[in-house]
Amino acid sequence: MKKILLFLSIIALSSQASFAQKEATVVTIKNTENAPTINKNIYGHFAEHLGRCIYGGFFVGDTSKIPNTAGVRNDIIAALKDLKIPNLRWPGGCFADTYHWKDGIGPKENRPTIVNKWWGGVTEDNSFGTHDFLNMCELLGAEPYLSGNVGSGTVQELADWVQYTNFGGKSPMSDLRRKNGRTEPWKVKYWGIGNEAWGCGGNMTAEYYAGEYRKFATFMSDWENTGGLTRIASGSNSSDYNWTEVLMKNIPLNMLGGLGVHHYAVIDWNKKGDGVNYTEEQYFKTMQSALKMEELVTKHSAIMDKYDPQKKVAMIVDEWGGWYEVVSGTNPGFLYQQNTMRDAVLAGSTLNIFNNHADRVRMANLAQCVNVLQAVILTDKTKMILTPTYQVMKMYSVHQDAKLLPVSFESPLYTVNGESLPAISASASKDKNGAVHISLVNVDAKKGNTVVVDINELGIKSITGTILTSSKLQDYNSFDTPNKIVPTIFKGFENKKGKLEINIPPFSVVVLEGK
Repeated sequence: MKKILLFLSIIALSSQASFAQKEATVVTIKNTENAPTINKNIYGHFAEHLGRCIYGGFFVGDTSKIPNTAGVRNDIIAALKDLKIPNLRWPGGCFADTYHWKDGIGPKENRPTIVNKWWGGVTEDNSFGTHDFLNMCELLGAEPYLSGNVGSGTVQELADWVQYTNFGGKSPMSDLRRKNGRTEPWKVKYWGIGNEAWGCGGNMTAEYYAGEYRKFATFMSDWENTGGLTRIASGSNSSDYNWTEVLMKNIPLNMLGGLGVHHYAVIDWNKKGDGVNYTEEQYFKTMQSALKMEELVTKHSAIMDKYDPQKKVAMIVDEWGGWYEVVSGTNPGFLYQQNTMRDAVLAGSTLNIFNNHADRVRMANLAQCVNVLQAVILTDKTKMILTPTYQVMKMYSVHQDAKLLPVSFESPLYTVNGESLPAISASASKDKNGAVHISLVNVDAKKGNTVVVDINELGIKSITGTILTSSKLQDYNSFDTPNKIVPTIFKGFENKKGKLEINIPPFSVVVLEGK
């Protein structure tokens, strides 16, 4: 009888081992010599004059009791420096094509006001302008990315802004800059020529905008673009592939440094759902929209490859993130929403997509940095909290300027109501010191997943891990519990003779480091 029980136990164990092996996702990582570098600018951010992003967010004024430098909150500066923020896009967004930069320079008491018709109908006093933003970028150690006004501005106005910020010699605009207290130019490299020209930037056709772009771009620099400006075209709305086709066909490549793409993860534009009180079905729909980024990047890249096979023009996803209904009781035009584990999963999955397409995607800007949409920072008067999205971007900062290690695998499926998504998202890189980083996301809201990675060829001897997870998908950091969701040490892996077996809990983000 004992022999029969032993035999049955062996069969059961063997079956379990076979099932576990069958269920595990095998990830292959290639140490390819000609793989691209993951541009640090993929981890960029976006600050629009919208809601409490600038005023009451970044900028509190130099008379505020909140510790600040020239009116910019010191705690936000410290948090973003810790995040290694590489670039920051400003002043919009839709606001950019109504913004006239000369309204935001000179003595603050003399600056004219403007009504922000796009976002809440509030009066903008222009107390935060070019000097404030560019000096703040210097504090952050981040490259500024300025969005020029094409929709309601002029060619001369944008050319003057370039001269004001970048010219070191004597000229009308550099003299004006010196008069306003700045001797040396800031040397701004990244310039957006309009924003969402197909919509709030002018409701233009692709053909018309291509002509406008060529005109504006011409007068921003000289024949050879001696200043080294990266001129960025207003790109498509999500899957408008014709827009990309027309621009790539009609704009000379020597005038085009980057081409934008905008895509938000939205359930339904007319019924976006709550930022916190959502169902698993709503979570699934959000992730379905977010993971469409893979298809968008692939198809837009294919069009760009037709006209630019050497990949000289960067794809710049300068607006992305989750978009939900605003927090109850707040101004609907301010787009203030909470940030849960759903957003952490969304951010990790999206960044993996960008990493894996690093040959073409060379800049991206999460919308937005403070108090708006998928923010990394939320403030309430003197208080400040870091969101789950912030924590993911900090965990992933190890990929900045690291060499991509291409990954291949067949993901298990996450299924809800008969529809399925890939449950596992992954990317990997090797930094300049030889450390290997593997970022993994389990999208599945209920089921843990096992991933097996062959690390024999990566020269890894020791492995450490970090995880971001929580007890509920809807959990978030509040001003009362600011540290509810923070990265912790991850030990859910085992190295079995060069086969790294990793057990990832539901809706979790993991980053492993191998040395």
